[in-house]
Amino acid sequence: QVQLVESGGGLVQPGGSLSLACAASGIANNTYSMGWYRQAPGKQRELVATITTSSNTNYADYVKGRFTISRDNVKNTVFLRMSSLKPEDTAVYYCNGVKTWPRRFEYWGQGTQVTVSS
Repeated sequence: QVQLVESGGGLVQPGGSLSLACAASGIANNTYSMGWYRQAPGKQRELVATITTSSNTNYADYVKGRFTISRDNVKNTVFLRMSSLKPEDTAVYYCNGVKTWPRRFEYWGQGTQVTVSS
């Protein structure tokens, strides 16, 4: 059974930092591109950052320079380091894993709440 389990969410003040982790089980996540997405109340889920199997990264413009995605293939874990957090970063953050060859497989975590507020 494949599971992506996020951890590390919580309440942080504006300008603060927070780190999220996503532990994968049931898959060899070094064969999956991994990503973080977020969904704020009343809004659609949106891309935050992705990292390929060769650790190439991609960031949404609204987090570029503030967030860093990384992966540890030995621990089967992907991380999101968030700094200079803003109230508009408040959302449920979801971990995603995608493999496209030889077939497409895609998995989502259950999400972790990040709230940026004073």
